[in-house]
Amino acid sequence: MRNTHAQQSRVCSFSRLAYGSAVVAIVLAAVTGCAPTNKSADASGSNDQGYVSGTGIITQIPESERSEAVKLAGQTTSGDSFDLHDWHGSPVVLNLWYAACPPCREEAPDLQKSYESFREERVRFLGINVRDQAAASDAFTRHFGITYPSMLDNEGRAVSALSGLLPPQAVPSTVVLDSNGRPAARVVGIVDRSTLDGLITDVLDEETR
Repeated sequence: MRNTHAQQSRVCSFSRLAYGSAVVAIVLAAVTGCAPTNKSADASGSNDQGYVSGTGIITQIPESERSEAVKLAGQTTSGDSFDLHDWHGSPVVLNLWYAACPPCREEAPDLQKSYESFREERVRFLGINVRDQAAASDAFTRHFGITYPSMLDNEGRAVSALSGLLPPQAVPSTVVLDSNGRPAARVVGIVDRSTLDGLITDVLDEETR
């Protein structure tokens, strides 16, 4: 039976997001008091330290407007091969991160909790480490108890595969793919658990309609 998630909104988070007739962008950073201002940040929220500051920008994409499936294959940090094409039939959560990124560290526990919550419902998670070598990546996952797989993207293959969806240097960012591998939602910046759970649940609900 599907887990029941809280329906009540809290400051700087949304438990469920409704589909609109077009791509729905919710700019949470505009809410007073949600995040500190950063005068050096560009339009995507990235700054000269290489990460997105402030609360995330959430976008959902209606089924009729989704692009083609994301194509990405490679090896996880544990040495296992993967191909997103083989994961079709299950929703997939992709999270871009690196170890020294403060917002990445802040959101890591929520990502792990969401993974544990949806694991029995065939939802897959893949971390995409955009900067580190294996030692730093492994130390991060051990510290935060991350049990879903990650890949090292030092050559930028994953970032390239998502280039039409995410702005440059948008770390952290999270993309939710539908069961056909197509981007259904994205969060540029920190994602909290209630937001991510709502986005995943919306994609799962599509399979029952």
